Amino acid sequence: MPEQTRATEPAGDPAAPRHELSSGPGRVLVFVYGVFAVAATGRSLVQLGTDAGRAPFAYSLSLVAAIIYLVATTCLLLGGRRAWRVAVVSCVVELVGVLTIGVLSYVDTALFPDKTVWSHFGQGYGFLPLVLPFLGLAWLRSTRPGAQRAA
Repeated sequence: MPEQTRATEPAGDPAAPRHELSSGPGRVLVFVYGVFAVAATGRSLVQLGTDAGRAPFAYSLSLVAAIIYLVATTCLLLGGRRAWRVAVVSCVVELVGVLTIGVLSYVDTALFPDKTVWSHFGQGYGFLPLVLPFLGLAWLRSTRPGAQRAA
C-alpha cells in the first residue's frame, strides 16, 4: 500500500523530481536513527523494568526519546509529504527535548541519578543525541517537498 501512495503523493508538477528521504545521505541518517531507536528503547525498557523506582522521571523520558526516534526512523523510511512533516515535528521535539533535558540534568541532578539518552546532552552516547536533530532537520530541509521545483 505505501508504494501506491509514493507514486501519487507529489502534488503540483507530477514531472518534478522527487528525492526520497532515505536516499543518499538520508540512508546514513535512517541507519543512525534506527540504531538510536533500538538502543534507547532497549535501555529505557531495561531501566524501567529493573529499577523504575530509582529514576522514574529520567527513565520515562528515555522511553519518550525512544518513541521519537522510532517515529523519525519510520517517517524517513516512508517518505512522502505527510511523513516529511511528521519527521520535521519529530526532529524539533527531539531537539527541544535534548536541550531541555540536557540543561535540566545539570541543574537538578536529583531528577537524573542515572544516565539517560538525553541527559547531559547525550554525553553517554558521544553527544550524538545533541547533533542528530540538527542533522535531521538539515536533511529534511534539503528534501522538503517542492524544493526541487523551486531550484
